[in-house]
This record gives sequence, structure tokens and C-alpha cells, in this order.
Amino acid sequence: TKKFISDAGLIKDMLYCIKELKSTVVMYPEASYSFDGTATPIPETIGRFVKMLGVPVVMICTYGAFTRQPLYNCLRKRKVDVSADMKYLLSAEQVKNMAADEIQEMIEKEFSFDNFKWQQENKICIKEPERAEGLNRVLYKCPKCKTEGKMVSKGTKLICQECGKEYELTENGYLRATKGDTEFDHIPDWYRWQRECVKEEIQKGTYLLDVPVDICMMVNMKAIYRVGEGKLTHTSEGFHLTGCDGRLDYKQKPSASYSLYSDYFWYEIGDVICIGDAAKQYYCIPKVEGDIVAKTKLAAEEMFKLKKISRKK
Repeated sequence: TKKFISDAGLIKDMLYCIKELKSTVVMYPEASYSFDGTATPIPETIGRFVKMLGVPVVMICTYGAFTRQPLYNCLRKRKVDVSADMKYLLSAEQVKNMAADEIQEMIEKEFSFDNFKWQQENKICIKEPERAEGLNRVLYKCPKCKTEGKMVSKGTKLICQECGKEYELTENGYLRATKGDTEFDHIPDWYRWQRECVKEEIQKGTYLLDVPVDICMMVNMKAIYRVGEGKLTHTSEGFHLTGCDGRLDYKQKPSASYSLYSDYFWYEIGDVICIGDAAKQYYCIPKVEGDIVAKTKLAAEEMFKLKKISRKK
């Protein structure tokens, strides 16, 4: 689908952005994958960056890409069309006259979406029989018995191995309990509940990740290298990665990043947690059963928020 702009001045500004490469910047500001189909955090410096560039801002938003191939579903593709809209957000003159905070607020508002809601509102039916497989990676905590790491999926079902509660992912993207109450019929609502649970653990001081991992490293743009094994811990003090026969000892504070790059079925190797800095990136592949990647991502985001609040105080 396309949205056409009739105003000649706006079209001129858009063409200016497209043609003048020296003043055109293509950004993927979220720089992260959506686990639950909703927006991920974006840097709080985007407004200042746009202000510094001083050029018109155009946004291209796709529809159907997540529904066609959600991250949790092991790269399986569904029969869903993908479309895109191009939306003119700000002229160069508006950028010049607006405060950086105002630009930031506007961009954050534009980056708000819910792919499951989009599916439901547009009556997109996903009839593939394996549509729920891998969903346990996202919904790792049972809302009935509160057990973590015991959710499993098969076909269209999501099941808790601890208490036996079973849910079905319907063709139109809702969750339905096969017996008893449906605690959450909307996947993003379940995911938000898990976020609140993680936040509570952090505030109480009980949150802890301590797992053995395989470690890969990226130190240049040529390749990612397997370097050995180690242990990854994550507490309210941040990440601590050790390994490679004592040669590796890396720490990362919660304030280092507003989010966490993590992925499922990474290069068809396994689920991954990535930490690091501008000089090196560490790709940590947990060697344990149970789904911990989503919880770690939520914890990293909530720790950053809490540190930000404490700094303001």
C-alpha cells in the first residue's frame, strides 16, 4: 500500500532527502527485534540526532512482516502479504524550530505498534498448523502456577509442564485456554505481565541469571569467531562474562545500554544474548534447558530504566 502526499512542498522535501545522499541517513532506531510483536525501546538521543542533521524526516513502516515470520517461530514463513507506508513526519523547517525533546516524543509515538492487534483488526488468518511453535520462548512464565522455564509448545498449543495448563493460539492471533480461565488472550499483555514480574524481582534483589554459555566474538566486520565456553551472570550490578580458560573477564553495567540485543535460533545455532562495546561483541549461547533469553532482555531494559530514575533523584 502507498500513501501519496499531494502538497508540492512536502514532495520536494522528500525528494531532497532521497536524492541528496550526503544528507540522507537511513536509520533503524529500535536496533532490536520484537519478541512479542510490539515496539522495542529506541535511544533517547534520537531527537538530538535529528536536530543535529537538520533534514526532513520520512518514516517507512512495514505491515505484515512480523505476522509472516515472527522471530520465535524458527524462521518459518506464513502466507501473509507484506506492505509498507511512507509517511512524511517533519520538514527541515520544523526540525529547526522544534526542541529535541519534542522531536523525540513525536518519533517515539510513531514507533508505537502492535502486530497481533494489527492481525486481529485486519482479520489476517494464520492457518499454518505450527503457528504456536516456539512461542514458549516469548511466554516463558505460566500465569496460572507462576513457574518459569516449563512452558513448551507444539503445533497450535502452548502448555505448562508444571501445572498442565494449556492454551491454543487461534488463527486470528488470540490465545484461548483449552480448559478454565484464559488469563491473557493477547500475547503482548502476557509479555507485559512478565516484564512487571521481572521488575519486581529486580527491586526485591532476587533477580539472578547464572548460566554456562558457548561464546562467540565479533572484533571486526570479517566474521564472528567461536572462542570457547564460559559463564554469564546477570544481576542488578549488570552482566559479568567469564571463560575461555580464564582469559576472558568482561563486565557491563546496567547503564551501558537501554536494551539488549538477543535473538532466537541465531544463525540456526541457538538462542543468543549479546553484550559488548564498540571494540568487541560477545554472543553468548546458553547451555541450559528452559527459555531465559526473553527474561534477560526484559531485565536489562528494566534495570536501565531504574538506574535512570535513580540518577534523576
